[in-house]
Amino acid sequence: VQLVESGGGSVQAGGSLRLSCAASGYTYSSNCMSWFRQAPGKEREGVASIYTGDSSTWYVDSVKGRFTISQDNAKNTVYLQMSSLKPEDTAMYYCAATVAPGSWCYGSLDRRDFGYWGQGTQVTVSS
Repeated sequence: VQLVESGGGSVQAGGSLRLSCAASGYTYSSNCMSWFRQAPGKEREGVASIYTGDSSTWYVDSVKGRFTISQDNAKNTVYLQMSSLKPEDTAMYYCAATVAPGSWCYGSLDRRDFGYWGQGTQVTVSS
């Protein structure tokens, strides 16, 4: 299983970025996939999650209304559209996926529920 993130970069506050996570060697149809982020000196936190079976989504409060997670089943890819970016969004962003299929992960942003991880893509937001 391989998860490959792309789309990170440097933007000014108020700008937008779209992150992509391409999954390979992975049964995509009924799992949870999420985006986590980790800033220097901080714990890794769940940002957004999607259940691929029905496209239900969940977000941490700090990004609600600004970030959107979505999926393209044909491309086995999950996206994170980030708008109205703030300096506090600066972090390494990681894509993650659950190992066991099924809806048991519904609504989870707990890193312990995700067994597959990408290498991360850096997002830097300047004021």
